[in-house]
Amino acid sequence: MSRNIVVVGAGFSGVSATKKLAKKFKREKDTKITLIDRHSYLTYMTELHEVAGGRVEPTDIQYDLRHLFARQKNVDLVTDEVQNIDYERQVVKGEYGEYPYDYLLISAGAEPNDFGVPGVKEYGATMWSIEEAEVVRHRILEAFTRAAHENDKDMRRRMLNFVVCGAGFTGVELIGELIDWMPILAKQHKIDIDEVSLNLVEAGPVILPPMVEKDQNRALKFIQKKGVHVYLGDAVKEVFADHVLLSSGKEIPTYNLIWTAGIQANTGVDWQMESARAHRLKVNKYMQSLAHKNVFASGDIAYYEEEDKDGKPYPQIVQAAEQTAETAALNIYHDASNEEMEAYKGKYDGHMVSLGGHYGVARIFDKLSMSGFFALAVKHLINIMFFLTNGSLYYSWRYILTEFLHIRHHRNLMGRFFSSYGNLLWLLPLRIYYGGMWFTEGLKKCFGLFGGESWFGSNIIFPFDWLQGDAVAGASASGAAEETAKQIFGLNYVTGEEPMLVFQNMPGWFEWIMKILLPNQEVAMFMQRFMAIFELFIGLMLIIGLFTWIFSGITIILVSMFCLSGMFVWPNMWFIPAALALMAGGGRVLGVDGWLLPRLGHALDNWWYGTPRSIYRKE
Repeated sequence: MSRNIVVVGAGFSGVSATKKLAKKFKREKDTKITLIDRHSYLTYMTELHEVAGGRVEPTDIQYDLRHLFARQKNVDLVTDEVQNIDYERQVVKGEYGEYPYDYLLISAGAEPNDFGVPGVKEYGATMWSIEEAEVVRHRILEAFTRAAHENDKDMRRRMLNFVVCGAGFTGVELIGELIDWMPILAKQHKIDIDEVSLNLVEAGPVILPPMVEKDQNRALKFIQKKGVHVYLGDAVKEVFADHVLLSSGKEIPTYNLIWTAGIQANTGVDWQMESARAHRLKVNKYMQSLAHKNVFASGDIAYYEEEDKDGKPYPQIVQAAEQTAETAALNIYHDASNEEMEAYKGKYDGHMVSLGGHYGVARIFDKLSMSGFFALAVKHLINIMFFLTNGSLYYSWRYILTEFLHIRHHRNLMGRFFSSYGNLLWLLPLRIYYGGMWFTEGLKKCFGLFGGESWFGSNIIFPFDWLQGDAVAGASASGAAEETAKQIFGLNYVTGEEPMLVFQNMPGWFEWIMKILLPNQEVAMFMQRFMAIFELFIGLMLIIGLFTWIFSGITIILVSMFCLSGMFVWPNMWFIPAALALMAGGGRVLGVDGWLLPRLGHALDNWWYGTPRSIYRKE
């Protein structure tokens, strides 16, 4: 039976639901899932503050949908702006097409809520989308650029006075980013940092309301210690072009108000459904619309009062977005299969807040509070797990690159230890020398050069007693091992000193493996000849810089095997750190990798994921 399932919105909730639906309906070839969003990518909403605060680029938190759904052949991606829903005809109407559905899941997310405060729309900057985060970033940069050329002190003070309204997760995390960014911008624009001021305004009595008091106080103490002026229990009453008026009557002179005080359900479409507070669409415990049996909603746009949470609606957080999405997707499958549906049961395992790149607070499993390094580490781990659970090793690695290895100004939890940029040119001499060592060893083994014994002769070189004749069996095996060690790597010895083997005797478990790999002399003879040629080949590849990462890794494996076999000495253990260093891009400097790898990577990405597009249309 042919079946169309349409998911509106590719945020955390929509992506999670589509993944679940694709898996549940995998064997039903006639079921097609269509994911519609105005963007061709998932915006990692919890990291918007990093874009606004200049820590990462906008593209660093945009994750292409084709990369996320490349292996789900039952998913069609559509880039379109939904305009309305025809529930009678069961059609989603977009700006560029119509999409019929048998089941509809609305996961269209939320948008900023200014609560009707005068002046916010005219003079403030909201932050609940990638576009808005870019606007905030641009306004901050523009403020410093203009202030650097402004002679009037009062004007400069207003230009460099930044006010964040709303001390929830978004507002506090943005303040944390600005704490890190302000000294950098001040230095770049030759401005005295004392002229810059940060303000956090919150109408409620505490910051980070969902967190426990202990963590709230930790975060508050940290930002106040960094010089942030915090106004609690004092709401923004009105915003003007050059100042902000608080409900207490206090005026804060500024041209820069950033509004993070709250959100409401996406109102860009008239969903024609019963709504609750902040325009959230009412659903039952199955995430099912109250008016339409085959329509479901999840994430920030939906509203359901949890029975075991004192009748409070589930929170508008990522955990709830993903869990409600999975409940909705599962119940679509159950309903299509004529099975009993399952009620939503929210389980929220804690909250994690970053206050810049070096400090954070976290509450795990509602039991364990932590701060500083470990809190940030947990947050990064959770973000990496999101991509792993959604089947994307590609984006897991890209997240690590973005947050740890390619970060500017050392703005991460490891500081300058992970994010220093280096000149790969200095790896060129190491690559040539290291490759030359392996190439020389290959020449020794193939042709008996440099005083070595050819491995193409009739003698078994491997010092394993089960491969030796009676004359060299038993106790003589140890002497053979030492002799072999001298033959294999004899270029790094100090004259007159006897090098010490890494392992004097082969471990039992490794001996068991080697007996399987080299059961008799015939196999051993083939392997030693193969190894001689292979070492020659490794050396050549390293010298020309071709697949340096792979061949450096292979040398680490070979050295480890030589060590365990009792064939490697301590003076030559530098092979391993040298190989690790070359794995950091050693083949890209005057090597073939610099030309080949970008092209090969691009070709493999297109083959595996398909070509990323700015606009996707239903296939």
